[in-house]
Amino acid sequence: VRMRRIHDGRNALNVASVWLQSFGLIWLAVRIDHPLVWLVTFPLMGRSFALYSILAHEAAHKLLFTDKRCNDAVGRWGLAYRGFLPPAVCRRSHFAHHREEFGPEEPDLAFYSGYPAARSSLRRKLRRDITGESGWKNLKGLLSALRSPLGRPIALRILFAQVYVWAILLAIGGWDRWWLYPLFWLAPWMTVWRVLNRLRSIAEHGGLTKSDDRRQTTHVVRQSWMARFWIVPFNTGWHLAHHVDMGVPFQQLPELHDELVAAGWITPELEYPSYLALWRTAASGPEPT
Repeated sequence: VRMRRIHDGRNALNVASVWLQSFGLIWLAVRIDHPLVWLVTFPLMGRSFALYSILAHEAAHKLLFTDKRCNDAVGRWGLAYRGFLPPAVCRRSHFAHHREEFGPEEPDLAFYSGYPAARSSLRRKLRRDITGESGWKNLKGLLSALRSPLGRPIALRILFAQVYVWAILLAIGGWDRWWLYPLFWLAPWMTVWRVLNRLRSIAEHGGLTKSDDRRQTTHVVRQSWMARFWIVPFNTGWHLAHHVDMGVPFQQLPELHDELVAAGWITPELEYPSYLALWRTAASGPEPT
C-alpha cells in the first residue's frame, strides 16, 4: 500500500513546475532578449516536451491524482494536449505495450526493433529527427485526423490546446513576437523532442526480445543527474521497476528498484553503466556492404 501511494500535493507542484519550465523559460528569454539565451532556450524547450509526456504517462496510468476525474482532466488539458498527445489513444496503446512487450499488439515496435543497428542507420534516424522530418510526419498525421470522423474530436482538442498555448505566448511576448509559438514551441517539439524520445525509447527496450521475464524486455541503466535532466526526468530511468509493477507512482520507482536489487532479481550484469554505453551497444551492428 505504501509503495502505491499517490502524492496529490507533490504532483500538483510537479504539474505547475512543468508549466513554469516551459512558459517561464520563454518569459525569461523574452525579458533577457539575448541571442545566447534564445539559443539555449530552444533545446530546453525540447526537453519540456519530455516533462509533459512523462507526467501525461503518469496520468494515463491513473497515478497522477487520486481523484480520477482530476487525474484525467489535468492529464488531458494540462499535459497531453499541450504536448500534441491524444491521451485516450496513448492509454490504450501503452497498456498494450505493458501487456506484452514485443508482442503482436506492441505499438512502439518500430522504436525498439532492429538493434543493434549499424551506426550509420542510427545516425540516419537521428538526422531525420533533428531536421524535423519525423516531426512533420507526426504533424501531418494530426492534421489528416481532422478529416476523419473518428479522429476529428481528439485532433480538434489538441489544436484548441495549441491555440491556447499560442495565446499565452502572445501574452508573454506581445504581437510583435508572434513567432514565439512556431519557433520555440512547435519547432522544438518537431526536432529536439524527437531526438530525446528516440534515445529514451532505445534505452528502455531497444534490441531486446519478447519474453515472460521482464529482465529480457527492459533495460537497466545506471542513473546520472544529466540523464535524469535530459532523457529520463521524473524517475523514468527506473524503467524495469515500472514494468514490474505499473501501479507504482514514479516517486517510488527508485525504492522498488532497490528492493529488486536487494532480492537478487536485478543483478549487476544486467545494468549498463551509462546511457552512452547502451547507445554505443545499440549502434554496434554491422555496416551494410
